[in-house]
Amino acid sequence: MRRHLQLLSLLVVVGFLLGACLPMTVPPSPLPFCRDLPRLELRRAQVQFLQGDRRVTVQVEVADTPEARELGLMCRTSLPKDAGMLFLFEESRPWAFWMKNTLIPLSIAFVEESGRVVDIQDMDVEADPTNPVRTYAPPVPVRYAVEVNRSFFRRSGITVGARMKILW
Repeated sequence: MRRHLQLLSLLVVVGFLLGACLPMTVPPSPLPFCRDLPRLELRRAQVQFLQGDRRVTVQVEVADTPEARELGLMCRTSLPKDAGMLFLFEESRPWAFWMKNTLIPLSIAFVEESGRVVDIQDMDVEADPTNPVRTYAPPVPVRYAVEVNRSFFRRSGITVGARMKILW
């Protein structure tokens, strides 16, 4: 019995020494471009889409500064099913969006200042998220945009012409 314990102890020590001699490899982060992104505290609100007798509510983070709009939903690996981001601009323009460092497929609703949804587009994750090639822009100037999980609007029955209200 004592001999077995000695042998077991020797194996543990040898294993430890061998492990210490092997180079330690740390796998690269799957999101290397995300390490240095700033963390912003964003206001929260609800956005309600109204279409006919249908009301669909989305919990949103509000991107209402240039820094927050630039960061958007970058580096997120998931988004709750009824959540999204409201982009609030100071003026109506044909604001263009891209999927830089964005890792989840999204849908975007472009909304006029009056609250009318003028366009909905699906946005794909880029082959190289660090170097996006596609942009998504509305056909007319807009004051707001709402990003949600891809196909959310379709599944919820929200289409062009719906009305959006922001509930603070």
